[in-house]
Amino acid sequence: MPPHESNLEELFLTRRELLCRCGMGMGATALATLLGDALSGSAEAAASLNSPMAPRAPHFTARAKRVIHLFMNGGPSHVDTFDPKPALEKYAGKEIPTLKTERKTGGAFPSPFQFKRYGQSGIEVSELFARTAENADDICLIRSMQADVPNHQPSILLMNCGEARLIRPSLGSWVTYGLGTENQNLPGFVVMCPGGFPDAGPQNWRSAFLPGAYQGTHIDTRNTEIEKLIENVKNTRLCRHEQPGQLDLLRRLNDRHRRERDKNAQIEARIHSFELAYRMQMEATDAFDISQEPESIRQMYGEGVQARQILIARRLLERGVRFVQVWHSAGAVWDQHEDLETRHRALAGQCDQAIGALLKDLKQRGMLQDTLVIWGGEFGRTPTVEHQAKRNGRDHNHYGFSTWLAGGGVKGGYIHGATDEFGFKAVEKPVHVHDLHATILHLLGFDHKRLTYRHAGRDFRLTDVHGQVVTELVA
Repeated sequence: MPPHESNLEELFLTRRELLCRCGMGMGATALATLLGDALSGSAEAAASLNSPMAPRAPHFTARAKRVIHLFMNGGPSHVDTFDPKPALEKYAGKEIPTLKTERKTGGAFPSPFQFKRYGQSGIEVSELFARTAENADDICLIRSMQADVPNHQPSILLMNCGEARLIRPSLGSWVTYGLGTENQNLPGFVVMCPGGFPDAGPQNWRSAFLPGAYQGTHIDTRNTEIEKLIENVKNTRLCRHEQPGQLDLLRRLNDRHRRERDKNAQIEARIHSFELAYRMQMEATDAFDISQEPESIRQMYGEGVQARQILIARRLLERGVRFVQVWHSAGAVWDQHEDLETRHRALAGQCDQAIGALLKDLKQRGMLQDTLVIWGGEFGRTPTVEHQAKRNGRDHNHYGFSTWLAGGGVKGGYIHGATDEFGFKAVEKPVHVHDLHATILHLLGFDHKRLTYRHAGRDFRLTDVHGQVVTELVA
């Protein structure tokens, strides 16, 4: 006698349920496919499994295939890095009558750093980024960026998600949704942020209403051991040959749970994450191990957390990861309301050598031509002194700031737009964050108006109802 009554629901299947189970289950047979061919990480294996991360073609021929976003959170000062303003010397300490900041500030604050022309293009760059500036002829410098407000959280979200208030998919999520990824054994979208989560936390790289598979995978790069970099990357209870059986059972249980809930997208994302975690055990260990790099390469990038994570970013890109975002820190470290000279110098010293090395390294490997590198923060800073006790810092400024792109089909050695003579507001060829996003998607082969996702009765896109492709930036 059976220990309990039969469940008629389990004895009879509708045609739809039969097809679903044939496609998703069959125990070890399906698992052999999943953990056999898929472990190669090939595009063919991903397509055969109908993976949400399988590589896909864009709308038209792309100039860039992958992206690395170097995010300097806190708002680096453009007038101290990539936008020299000699007029500030003339007005040093004096009020600028035509300049109206959001909060009361003091007199004009000349940059304490020297600027120099670099490359055949003669782009002027501050001494803070002298190593980066050695690649001036590969850099497309936008000096006329604009955001909406001078506050960190909404501006960070605007730069990362195209929306300052509502929860929306991030740029990296849109890119992986549109293109998939080339290596199924690693996440398609990786976020490296030393020290934990930044302002607004995981919302900066979340997938929101897009399927959960497109959310960024956060890595705390303060850690160097793979078990600490990626939590639970190794199973401490089961050996490798025992894990397939566990994963098969888990998959069948999750699949049954999913069918009972009308194929809930969150459950599908959970299933995908379990499978990806299994496949990552070997590949992630290799990708994050920079000791495999020649000593000459490690010396070229330099020492410290920034150098290590930027080198790891290159290793991830060459292994097929589609979008890598590198945060300088979890805190708003570039937010210098005081002691700007000392702190900006220290922060640039942590990353300048590695950024310069990254551009050279990508170029030497033949990757720069189809890798889009983005550098910038959420806004810039005022040309006037912060109205505080020390009066040696700058306040937030969203009216005009600098961002640069390199590789991936952009026009190298080119300066686009300009701020006024003091560096306060974009006055020539202004580029809003929505325009930047539209241009990034264009370089990746997408019409930003057509890369949409149906949600809550309407089609959403990264640029919402805004954005124009800045064709002058494209080579």
